[in-house]
Amino acid sequence: MSVKVEHHVEQVEEKVTGADVLIQALVAAGVDTVFGYPGGAVLPIYDALYQNDTPFNHVLTRHEQGGVHAAEGYARVTGKPGVVLATSGPGATNLVTGITDAMMDSLPLVVFTGQVATNVIGTDAFQESDVMGITTPITKYNYQVRDLKELPRVVSEAFHIASTGRPGPVVVDIPKDISQTVTTRKDETTSCHLPGYQPNTKPNPLQIVKLADALSRSRKPLILSGAGVVFSGAADLLRQFAERNQLPVANTLHGLGSFPGTHDLSLQMAGMHGNYTANMAIYECDLLINIGARFDDRLTGNLKHFAPNAKVAHIDIDPAEIGKNVETEIPIVADAAEALRALLEKDITTLEHDAWIDTLEQNKRDYPLWYDHAEECISPQWLIKEIYRESDGKAIVTTDVGQHQMWAAQFYKFDQPKRWVTSGGLGTMGFGFPAAVGAQIGAPDELVVSVVGDGGFQMSSQELSVIKERQLPVKVIIVNNQSLGMVRQWQEKFFDERYSESIFSENPDFVKLAECYGIRGMRVEQEAELPGALAEAFHHDGPVVVDCRVVQMECVYPMIAPGKGIHEMIGVTK
Repeated sequence: MSVKVEHHVEQVEEKVTGADVLIQALVAAGVDTVFGYPGGAVLPIYDALYQNDTPFNHVLTRHEQGGVHAAEGYARVTGKPGVVLATSGPGATNLVTGITDAMMDSLPLVVFTGQVATNVIGTDAFQESDVMGITTPITKYNYQVRDLKELPRVVSEAFHIASTGRPGPVVVDIPKDISQTVTTRKDETTSCHLPGYQPNTKPNPLQIVKLADALSRSRKPLILSGAGVVFSGAADLLRQFAERNQLPVANTLHGLGSFPGTHDLSLQMAGMHGNYTANMAIYECDLLINIGARFDDRLTGNLKHFAPNAKVAHIDIDPAEIGKNVETEIPIVADAAEALRALLEKDITTLEHDAWIDTLEQNKRDYPLWYDHAEECISPQWLIKEIYRESDGKAIVTTDVGQHQMWAAQFYKFDQPKRWVTSGGLGTMGFGFPAAVGAQIGAPDELVVSVVGDGGFQMSSQELSVIKERQLPVKVIIVNNQSLGMVRQWQEKFFDERYSESIFSENPDFVKLAECYGIRGMRVEQEAELPGALAEAFHHDGPVVVDCRVVQMECVYPMIAPGKGIHEMIGVTK
């Protein structure tokens, strides 16, 4: 006689912490890299990373500032949100500069900050800071999670907001008790439903017709191409539009690479340190088509003299930018790629403007960028040209802010988008080197060259530990003029050569600094030595720091002085 035995297996629900839920949400968002620095309020999260065997790449930077700038570099070259994790209090406040930088330069970041437990928020608890209050003016949006059930939705929304419309940083503040709360694991799909956030990407057809009509009547048309072209992936569409209609293209600082710098129609960079041809084209054009740029003051100079004869069309995904600084007759709120597709669908018959193109070509020949070769040290402009030559114009170039930044923008001709990583709106010293760390992680097979000043490099040189630890083959080129170069230039031109605290009496030995981290260090003092040194550095398998001694008193030209118009440049010729 057989007996049937039934086995009842009790279903045991898996218990997880809020930190585990966060990691699950990050994986669901497609995160592959997090730049972080641990501390008390995020220890539960770091413990969960340890126990989950870190399902994505975590990069331990040596300062929170390095982490957020690295995330910016990663975002710039990949187009994906850079992700940052830092603790409460000083950890969070050390991120403020980088968050502001990303906000001004429209870079997608999702920044997670730890916070003290919810029951002591507002009591000035140890390492408490008002992250929501601090970051509200410098973020696209911010959250403080007060209920663990909301965390997956918040993370999903944060990535959506950061990467759509006009990109920008989003902060998610997570109290320690939320990350420690135990719950039951739920594999659920979260979706974004944000009725109050619906960026418009499609252009108004009537406005496209108006722009096409204005273009058909223009004899001196000009495109001004900004970073929005890069963010929308519209570089090829822009080239087609410009070539089809024979339209010259000037770039903003962040727009470099959105149109090939070696193209016959390229006028390259306009603005305070833009070249004569680009600036005079803006001054003399009768139709200015701004695509994805925000008309900042370093571009426009005195607004009274900016494109005074032009009808202005402005294509921008952020409606707040249109008409904010420059009166706009044809406003087009749209994604740059969508607007260019709509324009390419139009059969536009343009007027003959060969004379306009001929004038611009003559200006290129008559007023090229110039510099003198130095008898001692190295001409910084020639240094950039040699970097361009040795890299075959294909490197990803990162910079801080200052003279070296402007020389790189002037003399390195970017033919492709997402290869120029710099701090524009905020002008952040210390940005360039950690941004190169993020860029190299985001583009591991590319040559990444970090062109930095000796001042800015000293603000973030501790990140040498990261490139050594991970054997990131970043090539650091220090444009060493033993001064705060742009500060010194302004003191020379506008403060009667009163060089107050802008010239360094002592700099570290950068070769020994590199070597103490186990990194190859080189010093170059004469132009004759430079080509060989760059070739050796660029062909070295690992990271290299090259200390290039450049002329201390060299200035960046052309230059538009404060209060002057875009046509009132100094230093156009020798």
